[in-house]
Amino acid sequence: MNPQVEFNLALILFIPWFSILAWLFWAYPRQPRGGARTLFDSASLILATAAAFWGMHWSMLNADPQAGAIWKQVLATSIAYGLFLLVMTTAIALRWRWLRGRTASPDTTGPLTGKVES
Repeated sequence: MNPQVEFNLALILFIPWFSILAWLFWAYPRQPRGGARTLFDSASLILATAAAFWGMHWSMLNADPQAGAIWKQVLATSIAYGLFLLVMTTAIALRWRWLRGRTASPDTTGPLTGKVES
C-alpha cells in the first residue's frame, strides 16, 4: 500500500461518516439561521476535522510498532473518531445553549402581538 494512503487511511475511511454527521449538524435545527450561526457551524466543522486529522497523525506516529501494523490503524481510527465526536458534541451543546438563550426572551410587544408598549 502507498505509505501516504496508509498514513491517512483512518481519515479516508471515515470521510463518508464524517460527511453525514457534518450535514446533520449543519442542517438541524433549521431555524434560526444567520451569519453568526453559519460562522459558528463552519468553525465547529473545521475544528472537528482538524482535531480528527491531528489525532490520526499523532496516533500513527505514537502507536507501539511491536503491536503490529493493524494496531496503528485501529488506534488512529479510534482517536480520530473520538476527537471528531468530542468537538461536535461540544459544539452542539454550545449551539443549543446559545440558540435557546436567543429564543427564550422573545419580544412580547409590537404590531404582530397586539400589545402596545406603555
